[in-house]
Parts: sequence; structure tokens; C-alpha cells
Amino acid sequence: MLKPFEYCYLISSQFLPPLYRHVRHELLESTRTAGPNPAILDVGGRKSHYTIGLRASVTISDLPRISDVQNRLNLGTTDRINAQTQARRTNVTRIVYDDMTATSLSEGSFDVVVAVEVLEHVGEDRAFVMNVHRVLKPGGLFVMTTPNGDFLANNNPDHKRHYHRSDLYSLLCSVFPRVSVRYAIRGGRYRRWGLKSWSSRRPVQTLLSMFGNVVNGVQSASMSLADQAEGTHHLFATARKADLNPAN
Repeated sequence: MLKPFEYCYLISSQFLPPLYRHVRHELLESTRTAGPNPAILDVGGRKSHYTIGLRASVTISDLPRISDVQNRLNLGTTDRINAQTQARRTNVTRIVYDDMTATSLSEGSFDVVVAVEVLEHVGEDRAFVMNVHRVLKPGGLFVMTTPNGDFLANNNPDHKRHYHRSDLYSLLCSVFPRVSVRYAIRGGRYRRWGLKSWSSRRPVQTLLSMFGNVVNGVQSASMSLADQAEGTHHLFATARKADLNPAN
């Protein structure tokens, strides 16, 4: 049975940032074909909102929040955040402090690995991708998003790089046999409104954020956006590990 927080999240999901909805849709599709109770690893997910309510066993891994930059930019996680997440969630089975570039997680443990707006923070990006491949089961799926370097300048002090679509495709193809990279999420006024935080003490801001996300979701729904670098804010990528029995 879902907990109250999960019910509230699912009811309000249409008002959340469309990037999260894109990720959630991909995870729903992939877990439907992964058998009962598939194992999902959310790298850097902290609270892993896009996995709420999924019929899956979710492991969250993240770095500990220790530096000034992490505190300023709300990066990494803490014992308090982890305890709150587990108290609110039914499908989060464990939360671990882990560095995906040198992970201690077991080989072939997960059906799906997801990393939302993470890889741009990682210096050793190929080591990260190789370890994602290692912890996936045969036929497993990697789902990731990152800022669109074909359109967005890198002004974030913790971003190591913003990927061009071709560069991200090459990186993933150096490890995975099947890769797709597309542009996602239209920028502009409504996206900016949607990124404002929700608070019962700021009802006008909250309603503006909800409205912005609804409109931005409509703006970002067009299939033609997948090949439009100009004006889009994210790259959305999937990569599939080879199956041991490809004929099945």
C-alpha cells in the first residue's frame, strides 16, 4: 500500500517539471517488460521522485553532502534526507553513499539504472558509464538526462561540461551497443515558472509553478523536438546492455 506522500505526489504529477515526467514514462515502459519487481538503481537521485509508485525495488545511491558547493547547490545527500525519503516511500529498499566512478555495487544487479542531471557533475565520465554497464543485468537499460550543450552555456560551478549531442552519443556508444540520444524540454518563460519551488506559504508562486509546468509539458510533447537543438534545455538518452540471449 502506498504512503500518503506517494499518493499526493502521484495526484499532483501532471503539475511537476516535464523532465521528470519524461523520465517516469521511460521507467514505466522499461519496468513493464522487466518481470516482477525489477531492480532500479537511481544514481544521484537523492529523493528519486520519478520512481514513486513504480512496481519496483529502488536503490538510491548518492555522494555525501560535505562541500560548500554541494550545500550551496543542494547536491549530494545526508542521513536526514535519507531517513525522510525512506519514511515516505514504500519501494525504496535501500539508500547508499556511493561514487559511481568507483562503485562498490555488485555486478549485474539491476534491470534499470537512471541518472537524472548527474553526468555533467562527474569528472571521470567514462568510468561512470562503464560502471553503469557493469552493474546492469544483461539486456538492462540505462536512462539519463543532462543539460543540452548544443544550446546552453555552462555557468554552473559544479558542472564539468555540457555535452553536445554527438559527444554524449559517442561516449555511450563506446560502452553500450544500443544508444539513443535526443533533445528534450522546451525552454522559455513557462519552464522558468515551473522551476520555482512549491510552498504553502507562497500560494501564488506555487500555482504559477504548476501552471508553468503544465504549459511547458504541452510545449515539450512534440516528437519533432527530439531533433531540435535550438531552444531545448536537456539531452535525454537511453542505452541498452547486450542481452545474453538476443534471439529471445
